[in-house]
Amino acid sequence: MGAELVLLALCTGFGLGFLTLATRSALEAVRLWVRGLRVMGRVTPRAVSDRRRGGLVAFSDHLGRGLVLDPGWRGPLCGLPPVGGSVPVVYAQNRPATARLWTLRYLLAPSFGWFLSATLAFGTGVMLSS
Repeated sequence: MGAELVLLALCTGFGLGFLTLATRSALEAVRLWVRGLRVMGRVTPRAVSDRRRGGLVAFSDHLGRGLVLDPGWRGPLCGLPPVGGSVPVVYAQNRPATARLWTLRYLLAPSFGWFLSATLAFGTGVMLSS
């Protein structure tokens, strides 16, 4: 009985933690959607030595400084155009280093992943308590 209770508490704790992260990520996406500054960026190729897929996004902030956004492994999955294409970028005012792609899939992908993790943790807890 003691081990089952500990496992149930762990699953509930992980589920609540993941749910908190999902909510935080969704609120950040909404904040960027409402108050973020939007600019256009150009997809540039990665260095030859970099083996990751997709390109980098070069854009200028509201002060004209050139910045580079690395969309990471989610870029090709979330609608990053091929090299040479243009893509909208959004960032919080006075924080252009935290820019993200201005696509719905790219903005909401982290919150969906955290929500899925919370669902799995809660489901595991329910299965263990049965």
